[in-house]
Amino acid sequence: MWLQYRKPLHLFSFITLSASSLIKKLDILIVRAFIGPFFATFLISLFVLVMQFFWLYIDDLVGKGLDIITILKLVGYVSAFNVPLALPLALLLSSIMTFGNLGETFELVAIKSAGIPLIRFMRPLFVVTLFISVLAFIFSNNVIPIVNLKLNSLKYDIIVTKPAFDIKEGIFYDKIEGFIIKIGKKEKDDSTIRNVLIYEKTFGLQDHILVAESGIMRVSKDKRYLEFLLKNGWRYSERGSRVDAGTEYTRLGFKSYLKILDLGSFKMSKTEDSLFRYDPKMLSVRQLHQSIDSIEKLKEPIEIRARREMKPFLNFLKYVDTNWNKTLKKPIVKIKSINDIIPDSVESLMNDRAAGQLSAVKSTIDVIAADNAYKLDLLNKHWIEWHRKFTLSVACLVLFMIGAPLGSIIRKGGLGTPLIFAIVFFVLFHLLNTFGEKFAKESVLSPFAGMWLSTAVLIPIGIFLTIKAMRDSQLFNKDVYSKALRNIQALLANFKPKNK
Repeated sequence: MWLQYRKPLHLFSFITLSASSLIKKLDILIVRAFIGPFFATFLISLFVLVMQFFWLYIDDLVGKGLDIITILKLVGYVSAFNVPLALPLALLLSSIMTFGNLGETFELVAIKSAGIPLIRFMRPLFVVTLFISVLAFIFSNNVIPIVNLKLNSLKYDIIVTKPAFDIKEGIFYDKIEGFIIKIGKKEKDDSTIRNVLIYEKTFGLQDHILVAESGIMRVSKDKRYLEFLLKNGWRYSERGSRVDAGTEYTRLGFKSYLKILDLGSFKMSKTEDSLFRYDPKMLSVRQLHQSIDSIEKLKEPIEIRARREMKPFLNFLKYVDTNWNKTLKKPIVKIKSINDIIPDSVESLMNDRAAGQLSAVKSTIDVIAADNAYKLDLLNKHWIEWHRKFTLSVACLVLFMIGAPLGSIIRKGGLGTPLIFAIVFFVLFHLLNTFGEKFAKESVLSPFAGMWLSTAVLIPIGIFLTIKAMRDSQLFNKDVYSKALRNIQALLANFKPKNK
């Protein structure tokens, strides 16, 4: 009997030793299986977020004649700006895909049968995710403020730039400052023009007018000037004063006339980055700390300020919380109405002065309230940006804690099913994050509660999914729910009254 059980004993020992010796290889295996989907999903997520930005600002970008260098700069800034948001989505989707692929090929079952629990199997990816979270925080703290500064400056320059120069047939064109141009017809070469009409706005008695039968329209080589070489036309002008009766009207005929218009207003100007540096989004954690301390020192309690600034209007405030009744020489006499002690001759004057005092008090209170609301809003914005530096980094860990057990439960690889679950949880995360930030800005919630709302909701979901995955739960198996539904239907059928 001892010989019969000896072989299984040695086999168990061999399996245990093999599991312990292969644990490092399994760590390398899981990391290699994770890296490919992570980089792929990260690039896809980044591309989607960049396209979302361009879709949002498409009206401000189209028709501005932007050069390729400006477009590449804009794409680079937008890509860097969306990195902290693309990382959590990439980690969620790639973790679902990795564990779903392992579950679909039964590799996860084989590893569990070797005595390796799911938590131990998740450990190498958790370490990788922790490393990515630290990098995300460093990136958000040191790179994102500079990117925000450059992106806002470039975006402002693009938005305020005039649309690219384009004169169409039969339409009055007024984008060039000081001129209105109408062209009757443009030939196929896009340079020869006919029936030209140019109004030069001088804000005098009337506009100067140029009329020509034909001409050539071209832009100078340096793109700074628009040249009209007009032929067979007239120039009408009038000089004089609106005060004096005498004016001079001039009509000049020409066979050839050169008119040059400045296109400098169509060039995209460069705004200094310093104009945007006071936004909380442009600050690092250390700079946010300094700004918050400065704002809190300037934020005087509203009760103290109100009492100090209303003293000149309300004289009785200086007697508040003092022995004010001792300062009165005569004892207090009880009266039924203030009208009993005010003579009729001064009643109107007293009413006017009281109304003036109340109006001054109301204006003072409005100014104090507006200043307090402004400082509170500014303080909330700084705290929101301070918490944002950490919440997006922690989101990487939270969404990985959801994605890894979720993949082991659904046991589906590829991009189909994992993408559906990833979108559901990422939309939930994004909505909670957006609502929390909005509530924090409106002072419905504190900045801490608002910015950590999504994390507080998703962590219990991650713990729940991890417990279910460790127990090999059939949480997303439709057959289990179909069987339960059939049992419920059969149970309800037993309670139906039978026809006699």
